[in-house]
Amino acid sequence: MKHVLCSLHAWCVGSVLFLFTFNLPMRVFAQSESSSSSQSPSTEPTTIDFEHFETGPAPKDFTPFLGGFGKDSAWQIKSEPSALSGTKVLAQTSYDQIDNRFPMLVYNDITAKNVRVAVQFKTLSGKIDQAAGIIVRFQDPNHFYVVRANALEDTVQLYRLVEGVHHVVISRNVHVESGKWHSLDVMIDDVHVIAFFDGQQLFDVRDETFSAAGKIGLLTKSDGVTLFDDLQVTVLDR
Repeated sequence: MKHVLCSLHAWCVGSVLFLFTFNLPMRVFAQSESSSSSQSPSTEPTTIDFEHFETGPAPKDFTPFLGGFGKDSAWQIKSEPSALSGTKVLAQTSYDQIDNRFPMLVYNDITAKNVRVAVQFKTLSGKIDQAAGIIVRFQDPNHFYVVRANALEDTVQLYRLVEGVHHVVISRNVHVESGKWHSLDVMIDDVHVIAFFDGQQLFDVRDETFSAAGKIGLLTKSDGVTLFDDLQVTVLDR
């Protein structure tokens, strides 16, 4: 009987050791897999809803520029009853009836080659132009891409700006109603520029003019007064 109990005891200990040894590699693999996935590049968007900025001039996160001629731009954080998120928006409030006038606001905190930028906008007024644009691969005020929606022309166009001159890459006719919120969404990936307006894809076009990483930003035109809200930036670089 004593011999049987000893054998039984040895069998139980061996079984436990076997099970422990069998399960150990699975636990190590799971930790390794979890660690690997946590180091993968993030594609979560950075959202700027302007709600947390103080009312007044655009915050130091942004730098204003003026392309062309005319009165300086005036970018403001202001209260807006129709704001899509909270009660504040970003507004370009200065106006000057000069056609070749492009107020710009560049975001300082992100530099990327491949990026997706989306924003909500509403044009309020303008006799020469009522426009809202997204800038990508901004090198300086004279070199960048911009996708611009225009409520007076009912167009969404991609421009490349070279030596301060706007060149149309592609244009699409689409109704851009003034006084109404719209969405503009631009993705640039290598040599492809893809644009969406109010959720509808308008074009996917190739252009190789600017290949270096750059800043992103917003743009209006001429005497247009435009509101912006819910700016989202997703870096796609690997």
